[in-house]
Amino acid sequence: MSLKSSNKTDVNTTELVISIDAETFEKAVEQEYQRQKKNIQIKGFRKGKVTRKLAEKTFGEGAFYEGAVNALVGPEVDAAVKETGLVLVDRPNVEITSIDKETGVELKAVCVTKPEIEITDYKGIKAAKKVAEITDEDIDKQIEIIRKKNARIVSVEDRAAQMDDEVIIDFEGFFGDEAFDGGKGEDHPLKLGSGAFIPGFEDQIVGHNIGDEFDVVVTFPEDYQMADYAGKEATFKTKLKAISYEELPEINDDLVKDATEFDTVDEYRSDIREKMEQAAVEQADNNFENALMNALIEKVDAPIPNCMFEHRIDGLMRNFEQQLRSQGMDLNLYFQYTGMDMDSFRDTYRERAEKEVKLRLALEKIAEYENIEISDEDVNAGLADMAAANKMDVETIKKFIPLDDYVDDLKVQKAVELVKENAVVDNTLAEEAAEEKTDAE
Repeated sequence: MSLKSSNKTDVNTTELVISIDAETFEKAVEQEYQRQKKNIQIKGFRKGKVTRKLAEKTFGEGAFYEGAVNALVGPEVDAAVKETGLVLVDRPNVEITSIDKETGVELKAVCVTKPEIEITDYKGIKAAKKVAEITDEDIDKQIEIIRKKNARIVSVEDRAAQMDDEVIIDFEGFFGDEAFDGGKGEDHPLKLGSGAFIPGFEDQIVGHNIGDEFDVVVTFPEDYQMADYAGKEATFKTKLKAISYEELPEINDDLVKDATEFDTVDEYRSDIREKMEQAAVEQADNNFENALMNALIEKVDAPIPNCMFEHRIDGLMRNFEQQLRSQGMDLNLYFQYTGMDMDSFRDTYRERAEKEVKLRLALEKIAEYENIEISDEDVNAGLADMAAANKMDVETIKKFIPLDDYVDDLKVQKAVELVKENAVVDNTLAEEAAEEKTDAE
């Protein structure tokens, strides 16, 4: 391989001109002939016994050129990229500009490179770190959870349904006189006031008694997930079959003993407060870090190749598809439910992808500025935690992850910690944000 030239043709774009000598090309052509030999058949010759010379005479001198070039392009371009020291963010766009057995091959590779950015003032960033106060009302809400878990279901026979009741209904939906798919249910439980059904549906059950048969008339929302139903008026023929309600127990030591690991209400409340205060501290720290990272994102103003955003969207989509598969769904079914297509779905990830790419670039640049290094001890400690979480040994984990990428991730995390350690807590920012929100409302 000979790198003839390397020219920056645009922001984040470099064009490489590469020549492959005739000897290297000839070896690749011979290897391609040997690869195809067993399948070559010419009348009068047994399959696999056709000489290269005869094959080229029959099919043309360039019969094996395409395969030979394809075999050479990847390694040759990789070698040229390594020689230039370019860091690519996408596959090079390769064009063969000349090919001849006497002179070899010349090709042009257009490379999209990692953008060069500058980050200033990443130390001393101001952000709020206000820990939320835990009130008695907050604790009461948590205690209400065990009341609901231990509620007694009481059947109702002597009154009409009312909000907060649990009812059992049969229903079938119609557009005009025609029943529609997905609009029928039998012995369906419904909590009145839960908002589980189309707006207005639950309100029209209130006031009816067990055994009543009646029509519920509602209009599907304009943004309903099934586009064919959006904005249409529907009639649900409904029968009320049962009514019940939750009777919540009194909060006392006996309930706490039965439902928790504590003996008294006071002990339980104290534990709730401790855990909520710890969670509030963690939330404040997360909010603080998020504010700092958003500030870094704002500092990135260099042009960034769009392919980097598209690749990140690809990654986010793969993660989402894995979640869907774990739930027995796929993207096609998801699109049917949501009325989306691939383009509109990708657009939902675009803003997030752009922020994540910018943040990664900023943190990588900070790691470079600060000469952050990762020791073998750092790597092994991180892999040990990963191995324990996945019930594997460290050596097995190493087979599943690219170590260079993992080291880069550790550098980025150290850069995050460096920014946090050098940041300035300013809770007046939180107060100003709250005032702006109030004014806007």
